[in-house]
Amino acid sequence: MSHSSLHVVSRVAAALLGGYAFTWGFTTLGIVLAMAAGAAYGAAQTSVYLLAFLVFLPAFLWAFAARSAGRVWLVLAGGGALMTGLAALFG
Repeated sequence: MSHSSLHVVSRVAAALLGGYAFTWGFTTLGIVLAMAAGAAYGAAQTSVYLLAFLVFLPAFLWAFAARSAGRVWLVLAGGGALMTGLAALFG
């Protein structure tokens, strides 16, 4: 594989896997925070799942627009792990 092919594969993987991890972290943290604010689980889950569509698309697109693939991985995968950890801590 050439250098440019690896770059494209890294961007696609970051967009799909990192975007998924970031959206998962957003979803888990959002549900925990909504329930802490007094929302029922079903209402919290439904509303955060609807917002998750609006989170994944910009994360996916940003993975291709950002200058640094390393920064994309750090923000998306790292942010997703951080939000999931916070949700586990508070939940």
